[in-house]
Amino acid sequence: MSQLLITGATGQLGSQIVSELTAKHPIAELSVLARSTEKGLPFSEKGITVKIGNYQDQSSLLEAMKGIDSVLLISSSDFNDRIGQHKNVIDAAKAAGVQHIFYTGVAIKDIETSPLKPLLGDHFETEAYIKQSGLTYTFLRNSLYADVVPMFIGANVLETGVFFPAGEGKVAFANRNDLAKAIAQIIASNGHENKTYHLTGSQAHSFTEIASYLSELSGKEVPYISPSSADFENALKGFGLPESIITMSVLFAAGMKNNDFEEVDSSLKTFIGQEPTSLKAFLKEAYQL
Repeated sequence: MSQLLITGATGQLGSQIVSELTAKHPIAELSVLARSTEKGLPFSEKGITVKIGNYQDQSSLLEAMKGIDSVLLISSSDFNDRIGQHKNVIDAAKAAGVQHIFYTGVAIKDIETSPLKPLLGDHFETEAYIKQSGLTYTFLRNSLYADVVPMFIGANVLETGVFFPAGEGKVAFANRNDLAKAIAQIIASNGHENKTYHLTGSQAHSFTEIASYLSELSGKEVPYISPSSADFENALKGFGLPESIITMSVLFAAGMKNNDFEEVDSSLKTFIGQEPTSLKAFLKEAYQL
């Protein structure tokens, strides 16, 4: 019986993947990594084995990997030495005799020319480290989540308009639910050894289009303003946001303006067996229109 460990299982993507997998995979073959018994309770109540550990604690990872054949490494959301955290997981997997590692990275056109290299370059460092480890791998490069759009444009966008410095750059946004379904399908099936998949939406959209969709759905005129990065940064400072959030927002906007996420791939559609959720449908649900 092959044993699978899912790290990052308590996060939004991880918990959705576990939910999808339990419909495809015997629960007896699933384990999840959680920081505490309390955080793992939603899984243990369903009969899923919970291993206690975290990316910074090498000994806990080694213990969690015992008897495990494959690992889904969901990339850390903690940007403090993220590559170091990932290396801990990979080293523990190799030491424990794990055979196959799946890794959730990012679908980006060219990290070397991207304004986001300081923030996302460690995804590609992680992939390189996995290859160097000699482990069989599957790289799951996810496009930007549609779910981040409300975070960037705000809850009151129908009143304020879209104020975001992405110019006319386009993004092949993917719904997190669709990504979870695709990743679960890949993990639960064969033939993905040493493959790289780009999981994106079926169409790339600009923020002009986002404003147009919101106008159409709401019946209100929702304008799009693409300010300079400096004006956008000053506006965020005026809201009193933490410096880390401001930096991330400015860099992501620059990456989108640079068309870093415009490339469309059919893999997501193939793995979920239907058209991915459209951005317009996502916006309708997200803003309850």
